[in-house]
Amino acid sequence: MTTSPDPPLAPDEQVAAGGEREVLETFLDLYRGIVVRKVSGLSAEAARRRLVPSSTTLAGLVRHLTSVEGEWFAGVLGGRPVAGAAGDGWTVDDVTDVETLVADYERACAESRRVAARFALDDTVPMPRLGRVSLRWIYVHLIEETARHAGHADILREQSDGATGFDG
Repeated sequence: MTTSPDPPLAPDEQVAAGGEREVLETFLDLYRGIVVRKVSGLSAEAARRRLVPSSTTLAGLVRHLTSVEGEWFAGVLGGRPVAGAAGDGWTVDDVTDVETLVADYERACAESRRVAARFALDDTVPMPRLGRVSLRWIYVHLIEETARHAGHADILREQSDGATGFDG
């Protein structure tokens, strides 16, 4: 009897003994990638389709996470006003295609990485509601937010076309 080799290590497994920042950044990027994969290959119509009683859609999830990235990294951490930060990002117009939503999200994530690179995990910045927040706290908050919505996206994608799994 032959045994098949173990599959290659996933990105989160590769940092099992990594430093704190490497682990936080890797897990956030892991869930960012899952969100993108959950909408990949869908038409704009399918991404905007309401499949649950609330107004949650796959397109809305991506738009919301784009807003969250900008709010916390460029806005709170970077201290810059963020366009459209007044809303929560859930609204998606009828003409926005999936490629545009993904490109906007990926740009926001890239900007988040650039802003975060200027700070140490223990650095804190003012935040009106909480007083001060550290980069560490922002990372954990964004991991939680992105992972939760990646789970929502997984369910919505399965309802949309039956695609399931970590990568599909």
